[in-house]
Amino acid sequence: MEIIKQISNAIEYKDGEVKIKNLDILRNEVIDKLVWNAVFGDEEEKKFCKKLIYLIAQQMNIIPSSIYDLYIAIGKGEVGGFTVPAINIRGMAYDTAKAVFRAAKKLNVGALILEIARSEMGYTNQPPDEYTAVVLSAAIKEGWDLPVFIQGDHFQVNAKKYKQDPQKEIDSIKQLIKSSIDAGFFNIDLDTSTLVDESKPTLDEQQKDNYTIAAELTKYVREIQPQGIEVNLGGEIGEIGSKNSTEEELVAYMEGYLRLLPSNMKGITKLAIQTGTTHGGIPLPDGTIAKVKLDFDTIEKLTKVAKEKYKLAGCVQHGASTLPAELFDKFPKVGTLEIHLATEFQNMIYDNPLFPQDLKKQIYSWLLENCKDEKKPEDTEQQFIYKTRKKALGQFKKELWSLPNEVKESISLELQKKFEFLFDKLNVKDTKDVVKKYTKVVKVKFGETESLKGEKFEGAD
Repeated sequence: MEIIKQISNAIEYKDGEVKIKNLDILRNEVIDKLVWNAVFGDEEEKKFCKKLIYLIAQQMNIIPSSIYDLYIAIGKGEVGGFTVPAINIRGMAYDTAKAVFRAAKKLNVGALILEIARSEMGYTNQPPDEYTAVVLSAAIKEGWDLPVFIQGDHFQVNAKKYKQDPQKEIDSIKQLIKSSIDAGFFNIDLDTSTLVDESKPTLDEQQKDNYTIAAELTKYVREIQPQGIEVNLGGEIGEIGSKNSTEEELVAYMEGYLRLLPSNMKGITKLAIQTGTTHGGIPLPDGTIAKVKLDFDTIEKLTKVAKEKYKLAGCVQHGASTLPAELFDKFPKVGTLEIHLATEFQNMIYDNPLFPQDLKKQIYSWLLENCKDEKKPEDTEQQFIYKTRKKALGQFKKELWSLPNEVKESISLELQKKFEFLFDKLNVKDTKDVVKKYTKVVKVKFGETESLKGEKFEGAD
């Protein structure tokens, strides 16, 4: 294979083992070639380069890990005062991930999650093993020296498909979970909130399918997780974008969920709740984003219940990246455990003044043709483009990775500044030692599994 010759001055690969010969050449030249081939090579090259990246990362102690022990410590009150950012990387994945690690290194951040949702894997064309390879490559490139928390976000049940054939939909989620764990996703958010049925008379009945399937998936994860690793799991009690969550809903979900788990089985450590946000924000007719009224009282109240009554680490805020800048430092103050951030970073790519206009026109034309069925009668073209342009990230992945260097540098610099701002406001500066103390690092053998093909899944991201 040609790639072996191209990297021979930096690493030696023999009998399934890797030896780093020259770290500078590896970081300055070779890792870029490896990650490109892991994403855009032929099938043999992809498979080989993903494995090589994983092995190199292990040699450098950049280990995919579970954040479970840290979250348990937060739940016990041993550590806290910060909100863990969970960053969804969609477009320009390698450059975006590098910007994350540069910002984190600069501010001594350790408590940090990189994630991708079930729906995002499809429309960005990033299967789990590729996502892991890109994240680890960025960590290698930037000299990261901590565990890496990679998370499956919104591993969501499609309510319509579940109604038609429950077992088939559950099996598809289990396949996704298996492929993701094999790829080093040791943090997974089980989103069965789509099954909440508010037409039922009692809260327990409303939440029953939600907590029942969450419990079933929890048991499945515990069966297949690697030895020595407790995959960190989250649940969700209300679909993001719907009405705000209540204490009564949280209690109904948790009581039902815990009833179905064996007493000695470790369950979820966190719960996603609805507090007034919508994924991606709500675009106005002129393309700007509507202001939202975020209910911090709900976050604070439900976090207290989750921690005191159920010993969870806390509650999770979704749909937050497009919120006003002045709100972010409030999340740690009310005890928010984790905050999910996605759309704003995608916006910063598309809206950068150096982004090639001809490529943008090409992308928008593709959207108008291929996503036209998603356009609502009342949508302006600006609203339609804003809501759908994430769907072009997979189709134009190679073009985005191949942008001129000056464009990528401009975007990357702005992204890094944004990440630094968020890390500062969320108070995760200087959490490196905390992560070292509360993270169990286990080197898992590279999983030789077939790459999961991206599915077209319409759901939360």
